[in-house]
Amino acid sequence: MLYKSCPEEYPVTLYLNGKELLTIQLTEVDLQDWATGYLFAEGIIDSVEEIKEIRFDPYRGNIFTEVESERFDMEQFLKRRRILTAGCGRGVTFRSLKEVGQFKKIKSNITVPLSYIREKMKAFAKQTPLYLKTGGMHAAAIIQPDGELIVREDIGRHNAVDKAIGAALKKGLPGPELIMLTTGRISFEMCAKVAKFGIGIAASRTAATNLAVALGMEISIDLIGYCRGQSAVVYTKGQYIWKDTSAAQRAP
Repeated sequence: MLYKSCPEEYPVTLYLNGKELLTIQLTEVDLQDWATGYLFAEGIIDSVEEIKEIRFDPYRGNIFTEVESERFDMEQFLKRRRILTAGCGRGVTFRSLKEVGQFKKIKSNITVPLSYIREKMKAFAKQTPLYLKTGGMHAAAIIQPDGELIVREDIGRHNAVDKAIGAALKKGLPGPELIMLTTGRISFEMCAKVAKFGIGIAASRTAATNLAVALGMEISIDLIGYCRGQSAVVYTKGQYIWKDTSAAQRAP
């Protein structure tokens, strides 16, 4: 029998401008990317230039972040309702359904054949060393304009997406020219993260939820589920995708 290593998760507390923001279960890799992506996805920053410092204390499991305080009102932010997200890793978001529903429509700069996304999903699966080592990790990937992948892994699917977005932000990549891939279910809050970055296409090896599809339809994000092998399910209008394969289905 082949034994794998255990997936790793640790409670990590995020401090923002000297105040505790939340504690979340994370895999302790690429934590700067996670902090950057999470702060951006929650609307705390609009660019990496607003981050003054990110420092990790591995002994206590703390991430200390400092952001420009002129635009950001910490006191008002902490009064917002915390919402536990669905699924593994049990993430936390401060964004309400109403707020996300008011996001601007996405204007992606790219259109691609569905076969391209399927091929990138195959390549993505080969670039997940923590999953291959443990068999129990999630991953997210950003397809860059040149076709290269930025891959990040974590115990939680939301965390992996935050890490991938953070890495892309640090590279200065424009959201409307990117595609998001994930091993996990695309839920409403994950779709919101994609929307905040301006990405127009997101694909998963599994499903997209009803609220994610409704959001995608409302603000022009194409969502693809069960993207594995030769199959794929397009849940939305498919405005950025060429349907060049008979295996593609449209969700009922």
